[in-house]
Amino acid sequence: MNRAGFPRLTSGDLTILLNNIVLGCKVVCSSVSKAGLAKLIGLAGETNVQGEEQKKLDVLSNDVSVNALVSSGRTNVLVSEEIEDAIFVEKAKRGRYCVVFDPLDGSSNIDCGVSIGTIFGIYMLKDGIESKVEDVLQPGTAMLAAGYCMYGSSWTVRTLRNIHLSSYCRLQVPKDSLEPRLL
Repeated sequence: MNRAGFPRLTSGDLTILLNNIVLGCKVVCSSVSKAGLAKLIGLAGETNVQGEEQKKLDVLSNDVSVNALVSSGRTNVLVSEEIEDAIFVEKAKRGRYCVVFDPLDGSSNIDCGVSIGTIFGIYMLKDGIESKVEDVLQPGTAMLAAGYCMYGSSWTVRTLRNIHLSSYCRLQVPKDSLEPRLL
């Protein structure tokens, strides 16, 4: 593999983490595609952090995502839309990344048959190996990678690394308006 342009201290940890995210997405995709047959459509009887009724696929995709991230051995703190508190990985399995994610975004549309997906963002742990909630309270500019996996009649994974939105467009809110405008 050509490693030209990579820092000397590149360890491959981010690649391993991203591979585990893709693995989790494949499992969720499989579950979504056979949800009707496996009786995974409908409410689970719980509510998430926003007070929304959780669907069975919400709960399943959260469990799959958490297990995929922890089993990578590269994560330290996980924040899911489905769980109120941050998940701190046990010391034996800790790595140096913090991951924020929505395991099944758009799940209110499951019964309609439209596309749904998983979204995630990856941050580096601020200091050392001891983690705090503050490690995930970083600006978007500190994010190492972000991506989504979209499920529907087919599935897609996209990731972005070290890309600034300002390189694509400039979005500003004029003082006399509440509406953002592209410049």
